[in-house]
Amino acid sequence: MKFSFINPSPDEKIKPPEKWKTISYSATPPIGLLYLGTVSRNEGLEVSMLDQAVKGFSVEQAVKWVRKEDPDLLGFSTVTGSGQTAAEIAMQVKKENPSIMIIFGGYHATFNAERLLKKYSCIDVAVRGEGECTVMELAKCVEKGQDLENVRGVTFRRKDKIISTPDRPLIEKLDSLPFPVRELLGVEYHFTVAGANIATRKFTSIISSRGCAYRCRFCACRRMARGIWRTRSVENIMEELRLLVSEGYRQFMFADDSFTVNPKRVAEFCQMIRKERMDIEWIFEGRVDRCSYDMLRETVKAGCRIILFGIESANQKVLDYYNKQITPEQSRHAVETARKAGVDVVCGSFIVGAPNETKTEVENTLKFAQQLALDIPQFNILTAFPGTDIWQELKVKGILNEDQYWETGAVVSQISPATLPYEEIDRIVQDYFRSFFLRPRYLFKQTMRLLKSSYRSSVVLNNLSRVGSISERLRYVL
Repeated sequence: MKFSFINPSPDEKIKPPEKWKTISYSATPPIGLLYLGTVSRNEGLEVSMLDQAVKGFSVEQAVKWVRKEDPDLLGFSTVTGSGQTAAEIAMQVKKENPSIMIIFGGYHATFNAERLLKKYSCIDVAVRGEGECTVMELAKCVEKGQDLENVRGVTFRRKDKIISTPDRPLIEKLDSLPFPVRELLGVEYHFTVAGANIATRKFTSIISSRGCAYRCRFCACRRMARGIWRTRSVENIMEELRLLVSEGYRQFMFADDSFTVNPKRVAEFCQMIRKERMDIEWIFEGRVDRCSYDMLRETVKAGCRIILFGIESANQKVLDYYNKQITPEQSRHAVETARKAGVDVVCGSFIVGAPNETKTEVENTLKFAQQLALDIPQFNILTAFPGTDIWQELKVKGILNEDQYWETGAVVSQISPATLPYEEIDRIVQDYFRSFFLRPRYLFKQTMRLLKSSYRSSVVLNNLSRVGSISERLRYVL
């Protein structure tokens, strides 16, 4: 039996304007899909995999790829932003091959399982939650002709009836999972910002934990992971890193939602990297309230080059609305601490456009971004997605029509009368983003950091041949 997997491209209809690409980070290898593919292969299935966006495939090219692979099972890993592209591919594939079983998984399928099956007759099964155990049981059921009702964590169609089986328990021991086989994707990845490749050596993503114990209202991770944070053992992570280093990988993005929750665990991990004198560089996302100098200094000595902080807002009222459980002062302190610890590149993400957030408060956040010692800011306009508390709140208040937005998410400032208009927020953000990079003080500090950092120098040298493409992307904001 053959199982093919697709990581679909972002939907053309809801892609952000071209100018917003300059303030976003590139996609990393789809680690979740790699786990599924590896588990399937280890169980004896023939596996193939396509990352549509990285390959640059259109819907028609993706369909052609499926036709060539000719699988028995076709799985899509979906988020809200890619669900419609996945559905377009699925419809064309099903039209050509009615016997193929099409499976949707990921966040989009977890929170919209019944809606997907009701709207798209081409979709046979939606896998809810973690998929490793579910897809294997599903494949065995299909192969043996057994009833899918015996598989936990799936929603499927039986004639005109949609059936949802009970949720599957989370995988308790993450060390039991096999290491993802990166070669299944067959492409080379680069971590880019504004068109510049900042991962100058062989690069991939890795996770050391799953889930999140926090309750940020704009994020669906808590519901997906049922509010539970689970970790791999440090030795298990090191074993995977040793394997990846032997395969030539030297730069890594830790794709954890909560990498720094346990600083002692982070310190132990860093000490093991140093003990083994592992020549690697890495990137992680951190909470501003869980980043002490000692911990950050340990990460730097172990090869950390970039940290991404979720700062979100300069206004405590807005942070409280998001239930972020941080303060602006903690954000300021975290950035300063990262600088003192020697982190080469410090990035920060911000969200504006919350309900009842005033123009002054939006401007406060953008001014705050300029005051911080950040290298790269990322600005986002608040969007509500299925599975988030904000989505539920707006739905209950009658502001959000779930039938209209479940496939795309809803930009809050476009639907909420109590929010600053989207067009005004967009204009303010673009003005501040442009001024962020044109400040003489910023340009001077970036030059000084370049002279002091061998990592930054390697990035510049690596991108000299790409100056034209970078300039083309930056022109949208500069």
